[in-house]
Amino acid sequence: MHLLCYKHFSKYSLNLNTLLHFYRNDLTLLKALFHVKPAVILGIETSCDDTGCGIVDSTGTVLGEAISSQHNIHLNFGGIIPSVAGSLHRNNVTRVCEDAFRSANLKLQDITAVAATVKPGLPMSLDVGTRFGKYLAKTGKIPFIPIHHMEAHALTVRMCHKVDFPYVVLLVSGGHCLLAIVEDVSKFYLLGTTVNNAPGEVFDKIARRLKLRNIPEFSTLNGGLAIETAARKASNVDQFSFAPVMMSRRHDCNFSFAGLLSTCAKYIEREEKEHGIIADMIMPNVYNLCAAVQLATVTHICQRTQRALEFVEKMSLFPKDKRTLVVSGGVACNNVLAKGLDITSRKLGYNFVRTPPKLCTDNGIMIAWNGMERWNADEGVIRNENDIDKVCVQKKAPLGEDWTEKVNAANVKCEWIKIKKELK
Repeated sequence: MHLLCYKHFSKYSLNLNTLLHFYRNDLTLLKALFHVKPAVILGIETSCDDTGCGIVDSTGTVLGEAISSQHNIHLNFGGIIPSVAGSLHRNNVTRVCEDAFRSANLKLQDITAVAATVKPGLPMSLDVGTRFGKYLAKTGKIPFIPIHHMEAHALTVRMCHKVDFPYVVLLVSGGHCLLAIVEDVSKFYLLGTTVNNAPGEVFDKIARRLKLRNIPEFSTLNGGLAIETAARKASNVDQFSFAPVMMSRRHDCNFSFAGLLSTCAKYIEREEKEHGIIADMIMPNVYNLCAAVQLATVTHICQRTQRALEFVEKMSLFPKDKRTLVVSGGVACNNVLAKGLDITSRKLGYNFVRTPPKLCTDNGIMIAWNGMERWNADEGVIRNENDIDKVCVQKKAPLGEDWTEKVNAANVKCEWIKIKKELK
């Protein structure tokens, strides 16, 4: 009887009183009726230096998007200046959201809820997107969904690929490097994180120190892409050694890139002295050093990831027929890293999925999709205006429950997968 009534009423536009009259004793069916129309979520991202806005529906279709990059501006400063980033976000956020609405041919009244990044990130940047998102939610009298930036990166892949819970995710960017288990939309278990620098940060610093920007081909590229592109021109990847691989004897899944950075600095100083490099001159073996840096970084990340996958195996955390490794974040755009992770995954019986490169870097679409995941699960959706006002930004915010000590205690011993030959 209920099914027949549902089919009948779904053909018509019913007001709330009519629905309550027929279904006041069946809240589940009443909720289903309200969700006949697909939800549409607006996502706003301002955690660092890109102002992004995306609009997605419950099928994962991107209805509209827009982004304003600050890359070229910060490139001139040699790094991101928080006050400058915040000011640029304030100047751009309204226009970017209007552009996204225009590309979707939608208005605020068409939006089901607004999602915005509130943590972690640069406070002055986060504050702009959060305030604007809260303003739109209250103006449109619709719910507001606070988003954890790294959770968004971890879940974006599900918008494009069929990836079921649970899975292992590797998040690599200029701000973080971590491994985690994703159990569901709101449950994460942190297996390892960087104890010092993030890989994207290291690439940026090395690219600046190598003066890659003075080479026309690399002048507009970020550090990671410049190093990857330069590495393809290497004639001898073994000229510079970064052996032994960082932390290879540690029984945890943490990362460390500080040693690589300091070793690279010593090589650069030696080369500059040997070849009389001054001012804007480029050292003659720059491509070989870039290739060695990239190989050392990829090998370290793959080894720490291997330990995480073997930890999952030892603890019997996943079904044997459903094992997936997902990678996301800005450094996930590196094709050599993706190949290394694919090799590692296949050797251990995992399916490897890379988030589409366009969605690996910070963007509004991933925030909108995280909002949609939370909307569908009814997790963290704030409907009361007073509660929306109470939402605050957070500079630091860990991802889920910390399992790093559990990993260390498991004492997983690994026979390292050799990836170097297959990467060439």
